[in-house]
Amino acid sequence: MADYNEFILTFCHKKWSDFKMQSVNIGQSNWQASNVALGTMRMATLTPAQAADALNAALEAGINFIDSADIYGNGASEVNFGKALKLAGIKRDQLFIQSKGGIVLDPQRSHGDLVFGQRYDFSKQHLLDAVDGILQRMGVDYLDAFLLHRPDPLMELDEVAAAFDELKTSGKVRHFGVSNFNPRQIEMLKTAVKQPLLINQVQFSLAHTGMIDFGMHTNMQDQGSINHDGGIIEYARQTKMTLQTWSPFQFGLFEGMYIDDDEHYPELNQELAKLADKYGVSKNAIAVAWILRHPAHMQVLLGTVNPQHILNSAKGSDVQLTKQEWYDLYLSAGNILP
Repeated sequence: MADYNEFILTFCHKKWSDFKMQSVNIGQSNWQASNVALGTMRMATLTPAQAADALNAALEAGINFIDSADIYGNGASEVNFGKALKLAGIKRDQLFIQSKGGIVLDPQRSHGDLVFGQRYDFSKQHLLDAVDGILQRMGVDYLDAFLLHRPDPLMELDEVAAAFDELKTSGKVRHFGVSNFNPRQIEMLKTAVKQPLLINQVQFSLAHTGMIDFGMHTNMQDQGSINHDGGIIEYARQTKMTLQTWSPFQFGLFEGMYIDDDEHYPELNQELAKLADKYGVSKNAIAVAWILRHPAHMQVLLGTVNPQHILNSAKGSDVQLTKQEWYDLYLSAGNILP
């Protein structure tokens, strides 16, 4: 962990003592966690020592929430996370640990960080087995949250409800939620499950703004007016459901990073650089701050496992952009106001 100790004293711009990690209330509960979380998808490619460096950087930044999924690295991400947890000497109760299940991996199409499913499976037995596998790989005895990874059109509501009941009663899962669900799907699920659905994990960033575009283009006939998802943000605000935003620095699904991509996002990077200089942080931190400026009280999931990138990006938690700066960034990403 020498590399980590060397750069911790000199990382970008202002010191961490000049910033404070902010917290967010998770759903309609008293559960508070850091509003920036660390995703483990790319931990499959790390050694346990490198993964431990990433966890140490997250804790140094004030991040206490970890997100995973059973398919990340075909389980290797969670194995490495569990090893890193022990190697770093981090106690289980220092972190909130969340994972997702319900996707059956397609090994022929999956490679490295990129994983694809051959089907979704919300049967009771699959969900119970998924959680048992997660706990075993991570070396922990419970999850703070378990999310249904993507909507299964063949879901039997009573099967999901029975799985949630057993997971809750056994103490293996404390809280529940979903990922990539639209409001009608969530409402349907609520008719069966007893446990509150606190979280919806969705893609949202300066380069993925569909959830807010259509609201500003109401009563128009252009592309921006299309409501693809049933008003996810509006629903989350009404029901006090926490939106966890994945891929905060990417465009497309896996096309690439818009940070420092002057070919596709020259104006956005200029605006990010200007505000980064003003606030004494990195461009990544400004991109995080843009998401957190929204009054829906979202939680940003960092996909990086580079310790310095974690530290630099997490500073966005304590940057309060003005409304004009928020709109300037939105417009510089190629969006328009009607």
